[in-house]
Amino acid sequence: MAQEKKISPRVYGQLRHNILHIPNTVYEASGIIVNGRRIKSCVFTTDLAIIRNCDADAVFAVYPFTPQQAISDAIIKAAYTPVFCGVGGGTTNGLRTVGLAKDAESQGAMGVVLNAPVSNLNLQAIARVVDIPVIITVTRADTDIAGRLFAGANILNVAGGFQTPEIVASIRKDFPDVPIIATGGKTAESIAETIAAGANAITYTPPSTQELFKEMMGKYRESL
Repeated sequence: MAQEKKISPRVYGQLRHNILHIPNTVYEASGIIVNGRRIKSCVFTTDLAIIRNCDADAVFAVYPFTPQQAISDAIIKAAYTPVFCGVGGGTTNGLRTVGLAKDAESQGAMGVVLNAPVSNLNLQAIARVVDIPVIITVTRADTDIAGRLFAGANILNVAGGFQTPEIVASIRKDFPDVPIIATGGKTAESIAETIAAGANAITYTPPSTQELFKEMMGKYRESL
């Protein structure tokens, strides 16, 4: 006789019930266990208001500017959940990325994220000085995955746009056990496709605060 699936009870504060929920499809992923904590969903944002009002398992704090310690420190202190911090690898590289990675670890980051252009030598230097997972971003199907892993990458972050499921499937065929985080898109269907391709965890890009406010203001107007 099949066991009935139990539903987890949900508890909210009187005012904090209106949070941003990650699509339930994400929880079909196996997850990645990092230092004893299972991560299935990562919210891809640096917006502190969203970070404090979201049910994702972790925060993926990567942004299109040179990484700054003040930003990572503020996010780590404000977040309820573990934070993976971007430390460069594109415009910012070399010894600066090593220093940023060490700073992120000392601030309490669960892991550091490197951009796709980073060299294997730079990746190796970071992997040798921090004792938290080093995540390398993969944007192309022809990436030398074996070289990245040999240089010290612990987790792959696949961000290939609409080609993400295809890239994930290609990696999974040759590296069946490597931990993979991947962008899941904005729909349940695209998330399911990425998980089916072999992703262990999903990064989810939330709506902007402007979009969320627009929806809320519409409800306020209807209630007047």
